[in-house]
Amino acid sequence: MRHKLLPALFCAGLVAATGLLTGTAATAAGTTSSAARASAEVTDVRERLDRIPGLTVVSQTTKEGFPYYTLTLTQPIDHRHPARGTFEQRLTLWHKSETAPMVLYTGGYSLATSTREITTLLGANQVSVEHRYFSQSRPATVDWSDLNVWQEASDEHAVVQALKTVYGAKWLGTGASKGGMTQVYHERFYPDDLDAVVAYVAPNDANNKDDSGYEKFFKTVGTPECRAALNAVQREMLVRREQMLPRFEATAKEQGLTFQYLGSADRAYEFSVLDQVWNFWQSGTYTDCPTIPDARTATDDELYTWSLGHGLSPYADQGNGAEGTGPYYRQAAAQLGWADLKFKHLADVRHYPDIYQPNSVLPADMRVGYDGRTIKDVDRWVATRGERMMFVYGQNDPWSAERFKPSKHDSMLFEAPNSNHGALISKLQPADRAKAEAVVKRWAGQ
Repeated sequence: MRHKLLPALFCAGLVAATGLLTGTAATAAGTTSSAARASAEVTDVRERLDRIPGLTVVSQTTKEGFPYYTLTLTQPIDHRHPARGTFEQRLTLWHKSETAPMVLYTGGYSLATSTREITTLLGANQVSVEHRYFSQSRPATVDWSDLNVWQEASDEHAVVQALKTVYGAKWLGTGASKGGMTQVYHERFYPDDLDAVVAYVAPNDANNKDDSGYEKFFKTVGTPECRAALNAVQREMLVRREQMLPRFEATAKEQGLTFQYLGSADRAYEFSVLDQVWNFWQSGTYTDCPTIPDARTATDDELYTWSLGHGLSPYADQGNGAEGTGPYYRQAAAQLGWADLKFKHLADVRHYPDIYQPNSVLPADMRVGYDGRTIKDVDRWVATRGERMMFVYGQNDPWSAERFKPSKHDSMLFEAPNSNHGALISKLQPADRAKAEAVVKRWAGQ
């Protein structure tokens, strides 16, 4: 039986409940609508990627809830002479939104896919590029003369042009070390591709005959006590060569390493000792200084064990051939340059005075003469014409000793105190960090 009159309180409750149900339904509908829009965008992006000539979607998964694509892009072996053939360059694409900024990242070597600092700062999309002729991004037969900074810049130009058909917001290039150098070279040759570049710890050996910047670094880094202790250990490693070499050979055998390119285990040992102090500062910090053993009193085992954990890195065939970091050393020998340090404190205990250069660690078919004209051109261009370029260096990083000098065109340089080769914007002094982050956001249109 239906009541003609309902109690007022019950009616009020019914109205309230009806309103609540209506609001919940609206919220659910809005959520469903947002999810549907996001799903539709992802589908649209995938379809648009599939339509880009030469681009292949190899796989699709998710990363932190967002679509993550593994891609290849067909690239000319020689951008000036496309008829010479092609190779497939590997990429990854982390999609957030078609309207979000895009961060173009290269590690400068094989495919590096870590989330970059400015990607997080901006909530950006990120495309990561494997450098030409590293790992799988190479033709079946490699002509190493095609591995140069202009060809790689042209590869990245092709990547940008292809993906700008999908992503029309601001594009920022970034990378650290060789990856930072690579983005600088890209900006030099294709300045209209990117809206800005943020390069971390990017070396700039514009004059390969002048290594005074590196020499000054090793005379001033850390404290006098730390420098003296490191130099003493480095020297003692060569003074005790007869005792240390068997230990070095045992380490090589244990790790399955050979030294055909360098010529002998003795030559490889000296090369590794020469690099020891550099590696200490590159990867370690001043807080490691108290661990340095006293070179006068340390036993052979103490000296070798400490060194093996603090910069003594064997340069073996297995890491330096075509399948490892050999392409980097080829680039260093051909164009990028290297630090030819004097090692005055080791002069009387060295056996191979000309060994400390990149050709030493390369197989014979990858060795090459040096031509620094392109790097000098880039150096001049960055200092006079580069726009919206940020350089972040580490105070205690040897690679940061010879730097790019930004122009006055909305460009800048920051140094992270007490930082090594892992310097970041987040490691800057608070005021510098705030300024750098604000600039990056402005460049990204945020």
